[in-house]
Amino acid sequence: MSEQVTVAILAGGQGRRFGGQDKGLVEVSGTPLIELIIEQLRAETANIVINANRNKARYQQYGYPVIEDTMADYQGPLAGFASVMTNLNTEFLLTLPCDAPKIPEQYVSKMMQRQQQTDADIVVASDGERLQPVHALIANRLLPSLMAFLARGERKIDRWYAEHNMAALDFSDTPDVFHNLNTEQQKLQLEAEQSSKPALKKPIDFALPLIGFAAFSGVGKTTLIKNLLPKLRERGLRVGMIKHAHHALDIDHPGKDSYELRKAGAEQMLVVSRSQVAWVRDLQDGREEPDLQEALDLLDPDSLDLVLVEGFKRESFSKIELHRDGLHKPLLYPEDSNIIAFASEECPDKLTIPWIDLNQIDEMAEFIVSTYQEML
Repeated sequence: MSEQVTVAILAGGQGRRFGGQDKGLVEVSGTPLIELIIEQLRAETANIVINANRNKARYQQYGYPVIEDTMADYQGPLAGFASVMTNLNTEFLLTLPCDAPKIPEQYVSKMMQRQQQTDADIVVASDGERLQPVHALIANRLLPSLMAFLARGERKIDRWYAEHNMAALDFSDTPDVFHNLNTEQQKLQLEAEQSSKPALKKPIDFALPLIGFAAFSGVGKTTLIKNLLPKLRERGLRVGMIKHAHHALDIDHPGKDSYELRKAGAEQMLVVSRSQVAWVRDLQDGREEPDLQEALDLLDPDSLDLVLVEGFKRESFSKIELHRDGLHKPLLYPEDSNIIAFASEECPDKLTIPWIDLNQIDEMAEFIVSTYQEML
């Protein structure tokens, strides 16, 4: 069913009530809104596009097509609909805004099922009290009608919907999924709600010592680890590395034999040479991305002493928090009992766990070696 529909995340607005910020890139607890939405959508479909009029290169990093409005001067959601529909090769367009970080459960399948039940041209979500017009499933055959509507100077979504066979879908059991973040205060309120909820999963089960780095975006995790790995190797440790990527990943490119064989139908692709072994597996539609435990199970512990993890900060395992005051992000360690050390540029007051100077790689290396030995 998902191959019939393309899901468009609408991030093309001006963000006037958010001080003119590009709302798709506004961070909630360190994660851009666009990432929160993509992460939820991946479980249902790979047919995702982003409608954006600014920061196109940033959005392209997530690995999905980025489509700009063909109409200038921010003409509203309908202009975004039309621009995406012009580029569609699926029968339906399913839309949702970038500033509503929660997605209705089974959003894609429920909206498609409602369309099949009613044979409607447009299906619009309802919170039980009112329609949510930017949460809509639209037949792509309506593009000429939409283009004519816009050409007349019309911009009101409900006026265009009224011209067609429309059905509603009731999501009154979860009305909070339609709450938009329109102000900085609303963002801070959501962050406070998230921090008060237990989010950690069951402890990780792995044969080797495991140490992670917990940090918000912009701290410089990757640069730090890049400088740290040679130091650990000098100290005789064989280190494995797991990195969580929020964007789409493609390490196998068109023209390569392995790529062509995989696209021809191989469910998994293993390439073996004298110097490297590479394993590539496509996650099919509806398949959630592996969690940390599944990723660890793919490693060969016999060839390693220690595994470092970048990302997966909500998983339950030993972590070092990386923090920079200049980013003005909240601290993680008071709420996460798995954080074993705090690395920053200056030692905070009343710290109850070991402190590491964030700019001293040798100090970080010594702490990791010492922790590794204690874990054995």
